[in-house]
Amino acid sequence: MKNVYEIQQFLKKFGTFIYVGDRVADLELMEAELTELYQSQLVDVKDYQTAIMILRHEIQMTKKKD
Repeated sequence: MKNVYEIQQFLKKFGTFIYVGDRVADLELMEAELTELYQSQLVDVKDYQTAIMILRHEIQMTKKKD
């Protein structure tokens, strides 16, 4: 995974579609969903860590813009 779009596509494999309309809220919900999947042992540690790092970076960048 290299960007938020790829994370969205990854989550779709688990039937998770996230769109609230608020960019930061969407990213935070994706992070929460990934954590849940990881804790359920449905996602391996490398994918989890990469996705969380991308999401947190994107959250930070989005908040700086506002």
